[in-house]
Amino acid sequence: MSLAASLRRELAHRAFIYAQETNVPHCQSYGQATTVCFAPYNDNSDLRHGNFLASSYKAIQKKTEWRRRLAKIHTLGRRSFPRTDRGRWMELDTCTSSDALLMNIFCHPALSRDGRMAALLGIDPQSVACFGYKARVPLGNGKFDRAEVDPRLGNELIEAKLTESDFQSAPKATLMAYRDFEEIFDCEQLPQTPDRYTSYQLLRNVLAAHALCCSFRVLVDARRPDLVDAWYCVMRCVKPVELRTELRISTWQELCLVAPHTLRNFLAVKYGILPK
Repeated sequence: MSLAASLRRELAHRAFIYAQETNVPHCQSYGQATTVCFAPYNDNSDLRHGNFLASSYKAIQKKTEWRRRLAKIHTLGRRSFPRTDRGRWMELDTCTSSDALLMNIFCHPALSRDGRMAALLGIDPQSVACFGYKARVPLGNGKFDRAEVDPRLGNELIEAKLTESDFQSAPKATLMAYRDFEEIFDCEQLPQTPDRYTSYQLLRNVLAAHALCCSFRVLVDARRPDLVDAWYCVMRCVKPVELRTELRISTWQELCLVAPHTLRNFLAVKYGILPK
């Protein structure tokens, strides 16, 4: 079993136990490798959702930009889960959603009062997370590619992963179309197949960080050393030394070290994420 599949299985098992013990609205997917989808409480309050810590979810509901993120449709929802009165399942309803995990952490109200997370990430303590930030990555033809960044925090772009299999791949022609691609990367050393570059999301985000004069951080689970290795394979191919010093990596477990007590307990029970 792959590391991604193993973690998906663990998170689904934890989510099911969590849902049973807390009696939150949820359902299981069809098929043998089941997963769990949570739903908002049916009390018209819009202040509780089974996939979110209560304090984080309340903060999300108060901020229009954050609340809009909850409306991402789950593309396989109708095929994978029972029908719901809401009409559609949302992507952030799933127990394996890295976006939901991100928002549970970075929307927690205590983070704006406690500077430890900002100090760990090396960002301004007053930075407000912008989820789904559209970074303009220059193309060789003078136009731009609007690359979506998981969150932007101050002057830092973040690519977050949880149970995703990899960082995707793309045809070589797609990457060569970026204005700065050959300037930034040692193209011969990049992980690749005869016609595709692997870790496409990482390559595009490094280009975005370069264009915006930002730092770039990959955020993964410590139980996914395969994703860590993939990132280091890309980092060593970045030619400009100044840019390479702005490339970083953290784990959810490291963030847990400086999380508020209630959030830390939530992460431990629901995700198996422990301080490390």
